[in-house]
Amino acid sequence: MEPRISIITLGVSDLSRSVKFYRDGLGLPTNYKDGEGIAFFQLAGTWLALYPSDALAEDAVLPAERSRFGGVTLAHNVASKAQADAVIQKALAAGATLLKPAADTFWGGYSGYFADLDGHPWEVAWNPHFPLE
Repeated sequence: MEPRISIITLGVSDLSRSVKFYRDGLGLPTNYKDGEGIAFFQLAGTWLALYPSDALAEDAVLPAERSRFGGVTLAHNVASKAQADAVIQKALAAGATLLKPAADTFWGGYSGYFADLDGHPWEVAWNPHFPLE
């Protein structure tokens, strides 16, 4: 297996609403058109996909029920503490829920968490030990 993740797919309860959150609220680029069954957002080095939760569970042959925390978080690293605060505020303005305000961390960085409209947790972090390319 090659060391790469091609697509991260999030199961969502309302595809149109989630597209608006990621496209209009967070500003992620997409060619999604209303009525399509899946949305793709091109990111640096990978893709983010949104797909109805029940269909995603069926495709993976998994039960549709989800706990509040599924054991996975997504992370978005930024170049400064101010950028971390700005991204979290942008997400909150788009309807996200604040899980943890950004603050200095024990490892020397700065990080906070928000949940998207379906509860998927996102960490936004400035990490001086993890340079952005």
